[in-house]
Amino acid sequence: MARPRVPLLSRERIRETALTLIDRDGLTELSMRKLAAELGVQAASLYGHYPTKDELLDDVADLIMAGIDTSPFDGGDWRRGLSDWARSYRSALAEHPNFVPYLATGPGRRDESLRMADAVHGGLVAAGWPPRQATMIGAAARYVVMGSTVGSFSRGFVDDVQVYRDRYPHLEQAHLLRAKADEIDSESFELVLTAFVDGLETRFAEVQRRRAGHRGAASEE
Repeated sequence: MARPRVPLLSRERIRETALTLIDRDGLTELSMRKLAAELGVQAASLYGHYPTKDELLDDVADLIMAGIDTSPFDGGDWRRGLSDWARSYRSALAEHPNFVPYLATGPGRRDESLRMADAVHGGLVAAGWPPRQATMIGAAARYVVMGSTVGSFSRGFVDDVQVYRDRYPHLEQAHLLRAKADEIDSESFELVLTAFVDGLETRFAEVQRRRAGHRGAASEE
């Protein structure tokens, strides 16, 4: 009599199934037991591939972060690099909002997260930003992206006009927001990203002026 067929396991299959469960049920609901059941194996079978749940989650994080494009920084234009990278970053995270809280803890030792941080910081410094300010810019952009993917402001309203009309006169159109949530969320992100980059333009001009002043003072000595 033929032995029952045991599903083949690989790190890739485990990782992708874990992400599917997180997308469906939420990060806090993931357990090695539930993951094993989804894969049709015993939980002990998973530990040969991932000794700990944290190691698995780090690999899931790398899977997501690998899809973020940092190549716009290669051209030397920090404005385009920052904007296009932030859009790619948001797009990758928006596909897996339930996993964003884990990514918000920082890169740790995760390869893809560190690769991205290195590319962003290196691109900004190469374009003329001082290292300290490049670090702050990368962090600030990350806050913008993370904040835009944690939840939807527009979906937080209900579609009953009476909830807002009488008590909150300035929100008389709030019941319409849910129907346009995707549009509002996307345009709101673009608004803050544009304002962020425009504000940095002024700061960058000041950096350039100071640098030119230092060069001029040095040439006179």
